[in-house]
Amino acid sequence: MRRLGKNAAAARLGGAGLCAAVLLTASAALAQITAPQVAAPSVLEPSAPAAVTSAPQGLSESVVVTVNDQIISSYDIVQRMRLLIVTAGIQPNEQNMPEIQREAIRSLVDERLEMQELANEEKQQKFSLIATDAEVNDELADIARNNNTSADQLLAQLAAQGVGADTFRDQLRAEISWRGWIRGRYGSRVIIGDDQVKAFQKRLEAEAGKPQYQISEVFIDAARAGGEDAAIQGANQLLSQLKGGAPFAAVARQFSNSPSAANGGDVGWITGGEMPPEVDAALASMRPGTLSPAIPVKDGVYIVYLRDSRAGGSTVVVDLKQAAIAVPKTASPEQVAAAQAKLAALRPKINGCDNLAAQASKAGGGIVTGDLGEAETKDLAPAFRAAAETLQVGQVSDPIRTDAGVHLIVLCARHMGGAQEMTRDQIENRLYGEELSMIAKRQLRDLRNSATIETHVQE
Repeated sequence: MRRLGKNAAAARLGGAGLCAAVLLTASAALAQITAPQVAAPSVLEPSAPAAVTSAPQGLSESVVVTVNDQIISSYDIVQRMRLLIVTAGIQPNEQNMPEIQREAIRSLVDERLEMQELANEEKQQKFSLIATDAEVNDELADIARNNNTSADQLLAQLAAQGVGADTFRDQLRAEISWRGWIRGRYGSRVIIGDDQVKAFQKRLEAEAGKPQYQISEVFIDAARAGGEDAAIQGANQLLSQLKGGAPFAAVARQFSNSPSAANGGDVGWITGGEMPPEVDAALASMRPGTLSPAIPVKDGVYIVYLRDSRAGGSTVVVDLKQAAIAVPKTASPEQVAAAQAKLAALRPKINGCDNLAAQASKAGGGIVTGDLGEAETKDLAPAFRAAAETLQVGQVSDPIRTDAGVHLIVLCARHMGGAQEMTRDQIENRLYGEELSMIAKRQLRDLRNSATIETHVQE
């Protein structure tokens, strides 16, 4: 499963996956977008952006929204709408224009709040937190390179669709600055402990037999959208665009509120039980290559694209060592009992795999030790498999009788094998990214709750 590493945790690149081909899809419709007319209450709550009409007017610099007295003009909103349409590859119409405008306002408000917070932090900390022009240019060059073009060509393509270079640069600057601050301020405080890694590994093992799905997602946060009904409405608008051919990855980058938006909504392979129950239920009835309907959950709405699926399999790999006494199949019950007693006396002295050989050597009496290496549990002999499946890492089995002798089995390690295998670093990076994402979400929520956000009716 591809996840963000520590250097990119909680990043949401927005237009960073911009496909050059997408730039040409909405030129005719973009020509119809002019400054939106706003008809809304005097105060715009962060979770309830201004309602708009689709009637066009001439471009105007009139103030539409203020965020803590900082202006977001109608021109800013139109530019962001154009950027959303071009980079997401959607076709604007009377039905989706209001939602496009709401998302433009929401994203601009969020970015203003983020940049204001960073400016305040700069004054207090006495060092720069806002991304420099050089950093923005580097990001822009990376985006262009990923799309087999140059930065100048990319900006020229955007300009041909009516999107100013500063509009794209401002979005990138806010994203780079915010994720850098979150990582710099909180990254060192996020410690992923052994207990968290082991709990994650244990959950993977428990779910190994469940169906597995390769998915991409769009998640609409209900609080950010203005409530569940607004989130469902927005999701349905996006669904109609996706069914009409809009690229899923591009839509996810610009409209999804999940950390996976940075990867174009790519979640990778998951196991049944990792997603909310409502999403699991939908996945169970879907075929690869299909889109889900809007799926309401506790805090928002999902759209899921099922790329592939496969049956689960208990591919658990264990690393074992043993201490054994050779006792032939023809040995008397007394000989077997004597060997079992000797190993039973040794068992409490063994503290995991590290001191097995030393303790066995001290005990003497024909006890030999050996490294059995790694093997899938399904390939072990029945007696060994039963022990390996019940032991915790570091634990020692009771004496086990086989045709060759009597054995103590020590479980040195356990992990998932095959497609589900995740290394410790991968697990740590995944948990680290999830923690930073939650922190960033809480920070932005608190900024919204404490902000003064007002909207003004255009004259």
